[in-house]
Amino acid sequence: MPLIQLKTKIEAPLERVFDLARSIDAHMASTEGTNERAIAGRTSGLIEMGETVTWEATHFGVKQRLAVRVISFDRPHLFSDEMISGAFASMKHVHRFSFEGTGTLMSDEFHFSAPLGILGRAAERMFLTRYMTRFLAARSLALKELAESDGWRRYLPPEAELNDKENSASPVPHLHRSAEKR
Repeated sequence: MPLIQLKTKIEAPLERVFDLARSIDAHMASTEGTNERAIAGRTSGLIEMGETVTWEATHFGVKQRLAVRVISFDRPHLFSDEMISGAFASMKHVHRFSFEGTGTLMSDEFHFSAPLGILGRAAERMFLTRYMTRFLAARSLALKELAESDGWRRYLPPEAELNDKENSASPVPHLHRSAEKR
């Protein structure tokens, strides 16, 4: 089973990056090249623990659907989603977020396996892993550009700015308002 690991340094507050990564609308904007859109389950806004979303996109010239469920959620540090139906034999995407310097380190771990046994494993080695790495890297870059500009305001509610200001004022870098409320 291939594992793709990506790390993206983003000069933006942790909570903003976390929420952009789980925004259905920002996801669609960040994957314009595949015409990805949410067609069932959560189709807009911020996905939460236990929720599902079904994506429809064009990959390799073929329209495909992928349904995932959020299986772990710890705002603003981690969420993961797992395929419940789709073209892969299996797929799990772990999204991690941590402070790094003046910004956020966004880490992606994407585990997947292709169907069709030995033919699927050959496809993974020959082109699928490279394709998925480029796809995920392009999405990460798009999220970085949104988070570091005013673009994020199109996808997050107005209170996200207030949370950014509150948390950046916290005297202890690793202690945030969202964690204090637990």
